[in-house]
Amino acid sequence: MNQISLRMYLVSLSLGQTEGEKEYMHAEVQNLFIRIHMLHQANQHKLTIADMQPVLENWGYRVGDREVKQQLEHLTDENMLTVSGEEYRITGTGISELREIRKRLAMLCGEVVPADTSHVSERTRSSKPKPSVVV
Repeated sequence: MNQISLRMYLVSLSLGQTEGEKEYMHAEVQNLFIRIHMLHQANQHKLTIADMQPVLENWGYRVGDREVKQQLEHLTDENMLTVSGEEYRITGTGISELREIRKRLAMLCGEVVPADTSHVSERTRSSKPKPSVVV
């Protein structure tokens, strides 16, 4: 389990999710997160629908080719990506937006994502089984 997956697992536990539970976020919120992932990936290399779908699925998103294409087209319509054939590339606007997103995410994570789970109330801790996570 990588550090990001571990942290997401710990955060889900602190929010009251048990290991077998899966909670899915509202579609609009999920789409925003997917577009952030896409901008980040596009900043590193060209994107294709076929390459992006397994990346998103590895992050826990349940998406098909159609949804991936819709989000790439949305970013293209917003002038954050350009498309040539089947390849999508980030634009200057996309790079600027990604910089702003990173700043805001850092602030948001500092506010809403606990660094550890020690802040969780005793009632919450005692009602959930303790995870056996090896780091």
